[in-house]
Formats: sequence, C-alpha cells, structure tokens
Amino acid sequence: MNVQKVFLAVALLFATGLATRAQSTQLYNDMSRAERRAFVSDQARRIAREISGSDYDFTVAFEEDIKNAVTQYAQRVGNPNADLQLVYQRGQAQAPLISATFRARNVSPLIGLYLPWIESEYQNIQPADSKGAVGIYQFMPETGRRFGLSTQDLLDVGKSADAAALYITASIEKLKEDPMKEALAVLAYNRGIQATMRDLKFLDGHKSQCSICTITADRSKRDETFSYENVLYVPRFFAAAIVGENPGVFGVKMQPLSTY
Repeated sequence: MNVQKVFLAVALLFATGLATRAQSTQLYNDMSRAERRAFVSDQARRIAREISGSDYDFTVAFEEDIKNAVTQYAQRVGNPNADLQLVYQRGQAQAPLISATFRARNVSPLIGLYLPWIESEYQNIQPADSKGAVGIYQFMPETGRRFGLSTQDLLDVGKSADAAALYITASIEKLKEDPMKEALAVLAYNRGIQATMRDLKFLDGHKSQCSICTITADRSKRDETFSYENVLYVPRFFAAAIVGENPGVFGVKMQPLSTY
C-alpha cells in the first residue's frame, strides 16, 4: 500500500510538471483573450509577491492596463523597427550588476531590473541637452546630485543602479503605512514622492484594497501634473516584469532576466 501511494504521488508530480511545462510553452500571441487575462493576472500577482513579500489585490481594470502593455510588448518581438529581443539582450548584459546592487540595498532585484526597462530599455543615454535625463535609469542631473553623483557618474550603471535603489528605499520608507508601498514607490520614481503622497491624501475618503489601482482609476480627478505617462507607469512596470520573466512565452529563447 505504501509503495502504491508513493507511485501515485510520483505520477501526480510528473503529470503536474508536464502540465506546467505545456502551459509555459504556449505563446502569448496564440492565447485567447481569456487566456491572456488569466496569464497576466497570475503573473502580475506573482511579481507583486516577489517585490513585496505579500499579496496585492489588483482590480480588473488595473490588470487590463497591464495586459494592454504586455500585448504591446508582444507585438514588438521580431519587429525590425523595434525588436524586443534587443531589449532582452541589453537587459541580460546588465542584469547581474543591477541585481547584485539592489540586493545589497535590500531592495527587490525585480524593481532594479524593470525600472530601466521602462525608462530606457537598458540604453545608457547621454543627452545632448545637459539638463536632460541621463543613463539607463534616466536620472535628472539634479536628482543625481542629491545622491552625490555627477552627470558622468549617472552613465556608470553600477552607480546609477545604487542611486535608484536608494531612491526606492527612501520612497518605501515614506510610504510604509500603505500595504502597496512598493508599487507606490515605483510610481514615485516617475512622479516624485511628494506628488505621490498628495495622491494618497486624495484617497483619504476613497479607501480601497488597492491604492495604486485607485490612484490611476479615475484619471479625470487627478491634478494637472498627473500625465498619461504617470497613469500607465506602474502597469508598464508590471508588464515589463511579466515579459522579462517569461521570455519563452513571448518566443524569445533565453532565461528570465532575474536569473542572470
């Protein structure tokens, strides 16, 4: 009887593994709308757990924003004008240093990896205008100076990654009362911490389980500084993480960026 139980357990594990592999090899572009929604919902919540250590309760509308961004990325695979595989390749080259730098600051490497995906697609940008955003993390020069970095320092991936980790750490500390502080810190990276905290104050009478969802939901009620870019920034972050952590689903033969 014990042998039979062991055999059944092994068979079940084998069948589960086959099902998991079969699911993981289905291409996003071949999925139905319902399958895409389910895939994005599952992966967005997994990413949230990895960056925060807790569960996020996203709204359907917020997950739809993520899915739309994922679909846009999927359409770029093999596109000669904006091939997403080039983004993967640049990300793979930078991933070991970025991950190590963020771990050293006790910040999730996934935040470190996918901020530069949506900021610069891992291109170390040096603008012609001395006042423009610099490097893969797209720091403004004055922001870099707050962390003791020169404009040239911001072109150093390790130094700019460390500054970005410190920025996220400071934002998480200021937003620590909110259970979605990590996602809010990602928004603050783009919008600024003071503006993000103003957004939260606006929600005092509109409490919800998903503050980041509520902030972006009724877009007409935000102040004039809440731009289209701000609205989509956090959904795009989660979309980038989903695409970067599941390359095979998007037809790219490589490992998830976080494994390099």
